Amino acid sequence: MTLLAALDALARELDGPLLRVGDVGFDAARRPWNLAIEQRPAAVATPAGLDDLRRILAAARESGTPIAVQPSGHGASGDLVGSVIVRTAAFDRLEVDLASGVVVVGSGVRWGAVVDALEGTAWAAPAGTSPVVSVAGYTLGGGHSWFSRTAGLGSDNLRAAWVLRPDGTHERIDDESDAEAMWALRGAGGVVGIVTALEIDLVPAPAQWGASLTFAMTDAASVIRAVRDLSAAAPSTLNVFTSSNRMPDAPMLPEEIRGRSFVTVRALSTDGAADALLDGVRAAGAVQREITGPTSPAAIAAALGEPTEPTAGRGASLALDTFDDALIDALVAFHQAPEQSPIMSIDLRMLGGALDAPRRPGFASLASASWLLHALVPNFPGAPSEPGDASIAGILALLAPAAAEQSVPTFLDPGQTLERCGTAADIDRLRAVRASADPDGVLHEGRLPR
Repeated sequence: MTLLAALDALARELDGPLLRVGDVGFDAARRPWNLAIEQRPAAVATPAGLDDLRRILAAARESGTPIAVQPSGHGASGDLVGSVIVRTAAFDRLEVDLASGVVVVGSGVRWGAVVDALEGTAWAAPAGTSPVVSVAGYTLGGGHSWFSRTAGLGSDNLRAAWVLRPDGTHERIDDESDAEAMWALRGAGGVVGIVTALEIDLVPAPAQWGASLTFAMTDAASVIRAVRDLSAAAPSTLNVFTSSNRMPDAPMLPEEIRGRSFVTVRALSTDGAADALLDGVRAAGAVQREITGPTSPAAIAAALGEPTEPTAGRGASLALDTFDDALIDALVAFHQAPEQSPIMSIDLRMLGGALDAPRRPGFASLASASWLLHALVPNFPGAPSEPGDASIAGILALLAPAAAEQSVPTFLDPGQTLERCGTAADIDRLRAVRASADPDGVLHEGRLPR
């Protein structure tokens, strides 16, 4: 059956919408979260339920059309030409068990809904910094969060998953029933099937306390060194993010930060106030603004103000093995150089703690790394791309000698593959798992080229 005939038949069978090239709403439906990436699929399907998913699988198999599952459009990395994008908004199951500290989440649910459901409890979700990211995409890609030093990667908290196999079988799997599939699901995405729901451990967090310390950019090197030194003594209950910010004079930015440069250190403790642990950071420069006190993931998300609508941007992400004084000085000097103004922010996340000893076997791991870094270059309308591209190339070259052996899939840049996140043996194992689960190649290859 040809692709066109398969899509015609599928459109008649589905309860949910199927949009094809030329249909009203197709362009909006096909776009990923990062608008800098152009996706050109043959169709976008939004199944109404499990029966629709099975129909999509059958049509894909008959026509040789790969399926690319994108719950919210985050993590897009290619053009998906000739494929069918599947959105899973209808899979909205959300069941919180506070007695056992477990949540069951449908693959269409975003982290904001889980965070809101846990507000005021003694539990937290191992969620990312953005409430609009899907739980499934984040967890199946590894996922680093405010709680990762305390509870490990998001994928390490995955207890079980409900999976629709390429052959149409739908089942709940865990480490006892299918250890190889669970190992792959913890970081390598849906290589064994379409995940419809996940069972996830919550994080015990009876006393959440946060701190935000802002310094002038002139104190950047000493402040970052102090955070680096703190990492050696910080308990696993303390999670620390540091950002070097060089904000453009752009009208869409709030007036209080527009055109300003500054460094911010944010800390989150799951075990009450941790003021004393931050004394060394405070002493590293003149604190321009400080906020401390009880907090929650919802409050942190509101304070960070991450975008709630798709935007265009690019950047560079790396896990770092070492972070010595010379590299800190070089990184700060690089970001302050006039020609590096396209880089709006350089974010550093302290690793270690629970990340060094994963509780469950999985493909994703940051056990060999000490820091996770991301440099952001926004795409402003009408601005040339060449300066930003040069800045990205420059920071990658600067950091290359300190790069860890592997990163985590949710921090891969567009075009990068899972080879960046595992050993050769890991990649061979992944391909073997996929070949067994999906011999006909119904699922799109994603970041694991065939």
